[in-house]
Formats: sequence, C-alpha cells, structure tokens
Amino acid sequence: MVDNISDITADDLASALTGDPGTLDVHLALIERDVLIDGHLVKIHCHCLTVDGNGKVQPRRLAEFMRNAVADYAIPRTKLAKAKERDRKYNSTEAVVGLLEEARRSFTDLAKTGEGGEMLLFLLAERFLGLPQILCKMDLKTDARLHYHGADGVYAGITDDGFLKLYWGESKIYKTASEAIKECLASLSPFLIEPDHEEAERERDLILLSDKADLNDPKLTDALKRYFDKNSVMSNRKRYCGVALVGFDAAFYPGEGAKGVADDIAVAARTELEKWKERVSSRLTEEKLEQIEIELFCLPLPSADGFRDAFLSAMGLKL
Repeated sequence: MVDNISDITADDLASALTGDPGTLDVHLALIERDVLIDGHLVKIHCHCLTVDGNGKVQPRRLAEFMRNAVADYAIPRTKLAKAKERDRKYNSTEAVVGLLEEARRSFTDLAKTGEGGEMLLFLLAERFLGLPQILCKMDLKTDARLHYHGADGVYAGITDDGFLKLYWGESKIYKTASEAIKECLASLSPFLIEPDHEEAERERDLILLSDKADLNDPKLTDALKRYFDKNSVMSNRKRYCGVALVGFDAAFYPGEGAKGVADDIAVAARTELEKWKERVSSRLTEEKLEQIEIELFCLPLPSADGFRDAFLSAMGLKL
C-alpha cells in the first residue's frame, strides 16, 4: 500500500475496485472499444445487449444484474466493510442486508429517473475501465425522490508521474442518440473546462471529496485527500477528465416475437457508430471539449423507456 502520504499508484487504486469484470460480458457485448476521433481526445466504447440462446435480448436481466451490485454503488466502501466485518464476527448477514435495503431505498421511484444510467456508468467505469469510484453520491442524498446536484459520479486514475486523473461522470438515457449525446456533453462540460474557483460547477464535489473520498483504506484515503486540500501542493496535481454514458433507442434489435442474431446486431451497431461518432465530434467542438480526455460509452437499447422501467421494477420501485 501507500508508503508516502502523497504517493498513490495504479495498483493502489485497483485494490479499491469492486466486482467481477467478467460478469459484464453476460449482459453487454463489446462492439468496439477505444474508438478515436481526429482532433479530439475522446475514446468511444460501444456495447450492445447480449443475445441469448433463444435469440432474445434481456434488458430485465441486465437490470437485475445492476440491482445485485447496488450496495457496491450506493454505500461508501468503509461503511460496507464495517458491516461485513460485523457479520463475520457474529456469523450473520444482518448488517450487510441492512445496508442493501438502505441502498435500495436511496433510489428514486420517479418514472423518468436517470439513476439506472448512473449506476450502469459506475459498473462500466469500475469493471471495464478499472476506474474506482471515489465519491459515493447516493450516500449524500437527503431525500430519495430528489437527485443529488453535481456530477453523476467521480472516479479516479493515476498517471505514472503521480498526477491524479479525476474523472467526472455523466449519463443520459434518451430516445435518440442525438439528444443523449447533446445533453450528456452539455452537462459534463462545466465540470471539465471551468477554471478552478469557488463558484465553479465542480467546487461542491471537490469540497465533498476533501472530506468524504473513500477507498476503504485509511492511509490510501488520506493520500487521496491530499489532492483536494487547497493548502497542499498536491492540489495542483489534478487533471480533469470525463467518463460518460449515452443510452438511446436502436431499431436493429429483434422485435416482439422475432429472433435476433448477435453478429447481425454487431454489424448494424458498427454501421450506426459512424453516425454517432459524427454527432459526438460536433458536440465536443460545440462544448469546447476537444482537448479534454473523455471515456464515452455508447449503449444502444431496444427502448430507453423500457430500460428505465426494467430498472425500477428490479429495484422494487415499480409494480
């Protein structure tokens, strides 16, 4: 672990990651990764829903998979670790089950909620990119029916020369790709390009990080917090990056009663990806994000509304 209070390595951050990365492949098929656009620093990753042996896609299975990881997303690492330790001591599951219910109750039941997209972004950031979440936003909510004001998540990477890459998260699930891309990058932009000052969009999250950043190791967490201490020289060693998810309707999935073929879906997605790249390029230029590193997930869905409904149902928030 950390030997110097201001020294964090990639291995240190990797030790804070949650879950088995291989489980993503059960529900999401990787179509393309690290797709570049000339003149920009974005990397696009495209996934589609997997096709089962019956030629069906299963958005409800994806939602149930997400539900099962809810505590990893919504409960601070240290709090969850203490519950696990208590359960080991008393040969019980009481403490962890209590936190699972606490996590579930922190989600809103509003029909147009974006929290399903936010949680899916968390799973992809941690399990696909290897970027640990360092600020648990769900734990900051004071009302389950209200959304937390700020980024949809904050994740961390580290460079070889010790600069903290702070990834501000944003997710948007809309009916069309154009709308999802536009709204997502517009929401992300202020966190990435505004100068640091007390009125900056990111300032509230930076203050929270200085107090609530959590990597489930006191020494490592203290080292991380140095980057958010305005009185520390380490505060000048942050680089702002973005990690984003856009989900939208896609017509190439099998309709009701039809059977899908995974290869056909992949070919159609790759064709459409060329159009999505053009929209991303245009919006990056519009938002002045050309020189900002952004990891962008494109997730075509059978139905954006259906994804939201499936997530609310899996969470027990919709009958």
